[in-house]
Amino acid sequence: MAEDVAAQHELPLPFPELAGDLPLLPARMVNEYQYCPRLAYLEWVQGEWAESADTVEGRHAHRRVDKPTGALPASGEIGEGERVHARSITLSSNRLGLIARMDLVEGEGDRVTPVDYKRGKRPHIARGAYDPERVQLCVQGMILEEHGYSCEQGVLYYVASKERVVVPFDPELRALTQNAIDGLRLVAAGGQIPPPLEDSPKCPRCSLVGICLPDEVALLTKQDVSPRPLAVGRDEALPLYVQARGAKVAKKGETLEITTDENKDAPRIVRLADVSQLVVMGQVYVTTPTLHELMSREVPVSWHSFGGWFLGHTVGLGHKNVEIRTAQYRTSFDAQACLRIAKALVIAKIQNQRTFLRRNWKGGAAPAEVIEGFRQDIRSTQRARDLGELLGAVGQAAARYFGSFANMISRDDNTLRFDFEKRRRRPPVDPVNALLSYAYALLVRAWTIALTAVGFDAYRGFYHQPRYGRPALALDMMEPFRPLIADSAVIQAINNGEVQPSSFISAAGSVALTDTGRKSFIATFERRMSQEITHPLFGYRLSYRRLLELQSRLLARHLLGEISEYPNFTTR
Repeated sequence: MAEDVAAQHELPLPFPELAGDLPLLPARMVNEYQYCPRLAYLEWVQGEWAESADTVEGRHAHRRVDKPTGALPASGEIGEGERVHARSITLSSNRLGLIARMDLVEGEGDRVTPVDYKRGKRPHIARGAYDPERVQLCVQGMILEEHGYSCEQGVLYYVASKERVVVPFDPELRALTQNAIDGLRLVAAGGQIPPPLEDSPKCPRCSLVGICLPDEVALLTKQDVSPRPLAVGRDEALPLYVQARGAKVAKKGETLEITTDENKDAPRIVRLADVSQLVVMGQVYVTTPTLHELMSREVPVSWHSFGGWFLGHTVGLGHKNVEIRTAQYRTSFDAQACLRIAKALVIAKIQNQRTFLRRNWKGGAAPAEVIEGFRQDIRSTQRARDLGELLGAVGQAAARYFGSFANMISRDDNTLRFDFEKRRRRPPVDPVNALLSYAYALLVRAWTIALTAVGFDAYRGFYHQPRYGRPALALDMMEPFRPLIADSAVIQAINNGEVQPSSFISAAGSVALTDTGRKSFIATFERRMSQEITHPLFGYRLSYRRLLELQSRLLARHLLGEISEYPNFTTR
């Protein structure tokens, strides 16, 4: 009996013929599934994509074969001995539910061979090529056979070493390919993302490692691994701010030209590759071709009033990952789940406020009664039974924090006029309140962009209740980061003399930044966003700008059920 069990083979589970509106499965996705099922799910089901040096190099290697040349006649129309040589041919099969773009199809008569170009060198292994590449090539052969051709083998051409590797379509490879096809379809239909690979050498070079978060998820679920610094690639692109009245932003080639009445003959020029987002302040004209180009590049445009209020943002088609939004909406209607997430965000905010005061208190250490008061606020937050009680605890902690805020401002000739008593938002009645309001507007814009880029609906939150035009989730997520980014930028701008009393204007009982003051503070804020810190959980360094993306993706992993709790960011 034991011998019979050992001799049993895995039974194939074929997927039914394509019907309805199910999409055709690309051969490249079958390759990805064979390489890593989680990678295929992220790309195919959730619509994730990120460029890397390898993807750019691969696209460069395909620049020749991506140009269609020659024709592939129908199988019955090719004469005996007639040569076939056709580049960039796309074929599909509804019966198989597959589609493939073939770099090159060559042969004689009805006997054809698909040739797939690969950017690297030929691997010196037993089969001459890795299984994912062999499977992708076999999918192309299966589609060609569906169209009536005879296809017994394929060829992998390695551009770097200029070598060809013949891949026979034997029964073993065909079975492996069919299993990969069926496996990807079943995983996609099941709606459950496969777990990440464990300590795999495939991960460091994967373009989606910063989205997949294999080591981070492993640490948060098993607590016995040390994450490799995989998700911290440096992005040199930065936000472009345009606030001059009547300015015009126009696309010219690979650049953006910013012109005003004063510089029509010498416009400011910025490379598109250096722009991560366009931030428009006040009455600025952005041309239609510019908007089209930015949307095609997935570069968001955020719109602000001249005073800095965040009005909205423009993106392309939006993120395809509907699974994240479904999980977000489902959780947002669960009162207990909302309370649990909200309490964790508030506790992290209070902890960061306490740490920020400790680090920046002028004239000695922060009084013990202030620190103990924060501990009481955390305990009150933990005991909150609903959002109403939670708001009471938040108000008490905010009064304690802003009541001590002035103790972080240096008392010298540059800062003597920066008096602060309490937080006043509408309207801000002093320069410090004006800076805080402006900093929070910049921070909510940054969080809205980060959340939208990951796939969330920034307007449906858990702690802040949805109201018309209010990005509730962005307000939720920014709570722990108010002291770390916004308040820190305010204190730095004041204490370093980057803003002066002359940077403000007072009218009708309110205070606002001047044009020059806004420029100075934006520079301070963006410098803070670019500052690198060490993540307390994962141990690697990354900028605050990348941290917002990382925390957004960790929230998605929590809502999708991969990690039990959302790990809030707190400094030590």
